[in-house]
Amino acid sequence: MDRGILERDREVGQLTVAAREAAAGAGSVALVFGEAGIGKSSLVRALPPALPADARTLVGQCDDLTTRRPLGPFTDLVGAVGPHLTKALADGGDRQRVYDALRTELSAPPHPAVLVVEDVHWADEATLDALRYLVRRMPQLPALLVLTYRDDELGREHPLRHLLGQIPRADRLHRLPLPRLSEAAVRTLGAGSRLDPAEVYAVTSGNPFFVTEVLADGQAGGVPPTVVDAVLARLSGLAPATVDALEQLAVVPTALERWLVDALVPGGIQTLAAAEQRGLLVVAPDRAGFRHELIRRALADSLPAARRIALNRVVLTALLEYPKSASCEGGGSCDLSRIVHHAAEAGDLDAISRYGPTAAAAASRAGAHREAAAHLALVLRQRGRYEPPELATLLEQYAIECYTLGDSEQAVAAQHEAVALRRELGDHRKLGADLRWLSRIHWWAGDVPLADRAAAEAIAVLEREGDPELLALALSNQAQLHMLGDRHATAIEIGERAVALARELGDAGLLSHALNNVGCARWRSGDAAAGRPVLEESLAVALASGEVEHACRAYVNIVWSLLENLRYADADHFLTAAMDLADQAEHLGFLGYMYAELAMRELAAARWDAAARAAELAVGLHVPARCPALTVLGRIRVRTGRPGGEELLAQAWELAVRTGELQRTGPVAAGLAEAAALRDDHEAVVAAARPVYEQARRLGVAHLRAELGYWLRVAEAPTGSPRAPVATAGQPVGGSAGGRPHPYDLQAAGRWREAAAAWQDAGCPYERAAALAESPLPEDRFAALAQLDALGARPLARVVRAGLKAEGVRHIPRGPAPATRRNAAGLTGRQLEVTRLLARGLTNAEIAARLVLSVRTVDHHVAAVLEKLGAPTRRDVLARAADLGLLPARRLD
Repeated sequence: MDRGILERDREVGQLTVAAREAAAGAGSVALVFGEAGIGKSSLVRALPPALPADARTLVGQCDDLTTRRPLGPFTDLVGAVGPHLTKALADGGDRQRVYDALRTELSAPPHPAVLVVEDVHWADEATLDALRYLVRRMPQLPALLVLTYRDDELGREHPLRHLLGQIPRADRLHRLPLPRLSEAAVRTLGAGSRLDPAEVYAVTSGNPFFVTEVLADGQAGGVPPTVVDAVLARLSGLAPATVDALEQLAVVPTALERWLVDALVPGGIQTLAAAEQRGLLVVAPDRAGFRHELIRRALADSLPAARRIALNRVVLTALLEYPKSASCEGGGSCDLSRIVHHAAEAGDLDAISRYGPTAAAAASRAGAHREAAAHLALVLRQRGRYEPPELATLLEQYAIECYTLGDSEQAVAAQHEAVALRRELGDHRKLGADLRWLSRIHWWAGDVPLADRAAAEAIAVLEREGDPELLALALSNQAQLHMLGDRHATAIEIGERAVALARELGDAGLLSHALNNVGCARWRSGDAAAGRPVLEESLAVALASGEVEHACRAYVNIVWSLLENLRYADADHFLTAAMDLADQAEHLGFLGYMYAELAMRELAAARWDAAARAAELAVGLHVPARCPALTVLGRIRVRTGRPGGEELLAQAWELAVRTGELQRTGPVAAGLAEAAALRDDHEAVVAAARPVYEQARRLGVAHLRAELGYWLRVAEAPTGSPRAPVATAGQPVGGSAGGRPHPYDLQAAGRWREAAAAWQDAGCPYERAAALAESPLPEDRFAALAQLDALGARPLARVVRAGLKAEGVRHIPRGPAPATRRNAAGLTGRQLEVTRLLARGLTNAEIAARLVLSVRTVDHHVAAVLEKLGAPTRRDVLARAADLGLLPARRLD
């Protein structure tokens, strides 16, 4: 019996309502998620009969290939969609054309179109890019986009997290977490079985697939330790030819087109009839596939290795022979991703080395950089099959793909090997180019000394070669390193030389790169009026010439400079456009950097949860993104009193010190000083702030000098009282952009009222409250307390209350309700109840019944609990709640 008739009404009803709204032009996105076997595909199958009569349902599938099919689920739609989309997919290469065709297809009558993309956790980067494009436009389309995925397989660095992190921006979003079956549902499913429903529930934990397989097999003990036994038991009695066919199909991790079934299965599709009747397969006129992915995996895993290799070789032969006229080496019409996958599974090294480079190039052109890197990784296992010049080129390509993805470790290793080969070959021109790339990749990895060394050698090599374009780029790279190290005068001198060469050569990419360095150096040295226009020119040149990497870098540096100068509204304007560009270009390295900047911006606005979500999307990436992301996460925890803040800041400090860059060490030092001040450890404040403050003062970095100088003065103020100004000889009240005093300088000078006004103008509520807390007037500190309590900033609120109490002030506001105050995660009383029921394994519906609430209300409470506990899934709630002491103690009898 299919789970579609049980515990499904709510999900189907939500999707049906969403489809009807889409028909009226209010399109939306629905996320259907849960563990493997939870019934996502069953829900999709149950949906069409419930939809409006005119609805079109389009279903595409992501597959578990070693190297994914670029735009695979959309290719599955061919035959069910119009000629515009069909041709765009067939031609490939032009991603924007595919996006436009998808949008046109979903806009075309009849309405609504319901586009289902299944198993998005296996999606290739090009597919994720297309989905990002659609998500942003769904509110304007008469369509419903349904994405199914396994949420328990999404680690911190999983590429799908970037898409899910953006979906909350959509105007209309439906989240449909699919729970396991309750014991009552299992009893209903097993009503006609001789098995004990309680035993079935115990051995399956309510997983719908396990339940149906055990009931079909008739033996509850057949499932553990794996579902393989249950699947294999259902093969008994099938003809040997049918079993052979199932085993052959099981090594193909995709639905099989009719031609491929005919090529692989003697007797063709008719041979599969018995397996279809057993419920193992779904067969259609144009394709066939397993009813559930777990069935396919169970069969494939049960095969001896020798047979699995042989079966993959059969598939590889079929793919290479169809169509016989295709020129796979040139792109052709053969499916390169599948060829490389089955070549790898068959151990066919000749096929991997022959088709892998072409598959990688095709994936890269489609914007599927993760797939391109995976192809090249397979290819590079066969280094001995390539001549040194070709091998060096493959290593360079792999390094650049890894750099684009933000995988610094692999990029550094590959580029070092490429450099070594170029040295052996004596190809000095390409050696110089590779050294310049090596410098960039080393900086991305956070190793500035090695980046400097490679940059200097690149210039020395290219000056001898006389290639003005490569030399100019190497000079610009060196100017960039000087700028990042706050050696502004040198950066400007070298950068302007590169600008002149770029203009002479007419090279737009080089010009953008060089202008970026000069503009940043001028802006960071305090001359915003001269620097910002140059940096914006760098962006304009890159956008006009289609130089995406240079445009992303210009956006990052503009936003960073605006954030440093408290120009948050301006930063918002640029950051939105920046993230859209990085999304569309699949430049995940820069996208991660932008998420770190978004986290910094949200931290300034005291939107703690939004800041943490953005930081989590950057924290697993390269050092330039990871260091500020860890800093943001640490400061959030310090300011809200959640555990682990200083540990995160210590991790950020280790990374920052490796870079030696003040833009990394300064914010971390400020965070550590703030944490020490909140626990009244003045020696630790001085230890954290003093060395970096001296460096900021020496280099003239005004905003860091102001913030770190303020914390040093805090360390000298009387404990528990409003902080009096502490004079420092020869140290003026500094200025930020536009010549205005920095708010931290105002606070350090005792001008708390002006500082509070400046923080309010900038849109920084936490800092405004902290400035008000320094007032000698109790009513101002009461206002600060109200703000701090509203923000959940408990540590500073405790300091302010302690100061008021020490002065004998009466009637001090009590602060948050006890139920919220008693737990470290800041849960409300209701959220604490929900947490304890989640920890017991109850579903949202069961929690709603227990607490006499609507399921929708419980959905909201569960989302809040997961966010506050920092739990990726509801499975993690038990461990996190136990760690924080939120669960009731067990009785000891």
